Amino acid sequence: MSSEGKDAQGFATLAVHAGVEPEPVTGAIMTPVFFTSTYVQPEPAKAKAFEYSRTGNPTRAALERAIAALEGGKHGLAFSSGMASIDAVLRLLSSGDHVVAGDDLYGGTYRIATKVYQRFGVSFTFANTSDAANVKKALRKETKLVWIETPSNPLLRITDIAAVAKIAREHGALSCVDNTFATPYLQRPLALGADIVTHSTTKYLGGHSDVVGGALVMNSDDLRARLAFLQNAVGGVPGPMDCFLVLRGIKTLPLRMDQHAKGAAAVAELLSRHPKVARVHFPGLPDHAGHSLAKKQMRNFGGMVSFELDGSVEDGKKLCTRTKVFSLAESLGGVESLIEHPPSMTHGSIEPAVRRAAGLADGLIRLSVGIEDPADLVADLEQALASI
Repeated sequence: MSSEGKDAQGFATLAVHAGVEPEPVTGAIMTPVFFTSTYVQPEPAKAKAFEYSRTGNPTRAALERAIAALEGGKHGLAFSSGMASIDAVLRLLSSGDHVVAGDDLYGGTYRIATKVYQRFGVSFTFANTSDAANVKKALRKETKLVWIETPSNPLLRITDIAAVAKIAREHGALSCVDNTFATPYLQRPLALGADIVTHSTTKYLGGHSDVVGGALVMNSDDLRARLAFLQNAVGGVPGPMDCFLVLRGIKTLPLRMDQHAKGAAAVAELLSRHPKVARVHFPGLPDHAGHSLAKKQMRNFGGMVSFELDGSVEDGKKLCTRTKVFSLAESLGGVESLIEHPPSMTHGSIEPAVRRAAGLADGLIRLSVGIEDPADLVADLEQALASI
């Protein structure tokens, strides 16, 4: 499969070394956790590098450099959560502005759009961005931002980043790609023309279900200045320990992502032939609508799978309680495998009629496939399916 940016060996080296260097006083190879709120200045308003930890912290700066390097970008900004990073992008907008966004996207993104920013006069059109023509059709003269997830959450739809970024650019709008599912190891949206990349670093970048964080990456100096102003003015910044944990997680990102993908492929293959399963959403399956594009745009197909049973919604909910290796929990991207029911959990904030119209069925089940032995994951799902 092709990949934007570095080859596998180059990326693995980047993951270990990007953004960090030995601490100059002691030579510590790991970036220290700088637990400080303020910094001594030699003269008033003459700070050497840092003045206050909401504005900047050495551990956070290392993380921001690392994530920017992984994405092949010029600037990185770290936030206290993925939602804080999304909020920062939306704060670039003004009342009267319009956004085109995917109709199959994380429930928290939909919630902040419809329950927060619409109240301030920002309007949204939700479209199936897997067809770039839908994006073009949804544009208005007041459109200032095009927002996509690819693969999307939770239906794993694939959007042509280059095509959508070109449409947005020609219209004079910014394009932002939520790259959380893919990570920079699998795809690099900036290289495909996107203006901003956002991540929930809680997920694959952190990778161990022990931290909450977010990040933005961009090449534009102007965008960096505007977003850094918002980062400081609004204050949704991560603590230094959170930054340290994400930095540590990044070092094994390519190793983990390859194992996630291996397990997901095995799970998707089982589900695709199981008599109790009606539909499987996984871009690695040849019959997936976005398979060819994913093969071109991504290094591999990632670790997320969603599916629907050939049965009742209650059967789907029951299945979520019958697994032994997969744990019933929200979130994704950790080393352990998780199973959840999006309509009542991660996407519960989306109105049922809206959710169903976008193709997110009441019985949908989402899997975050961890790094356990794929044979154990397959066996776990087999026994769970047999129990309903």
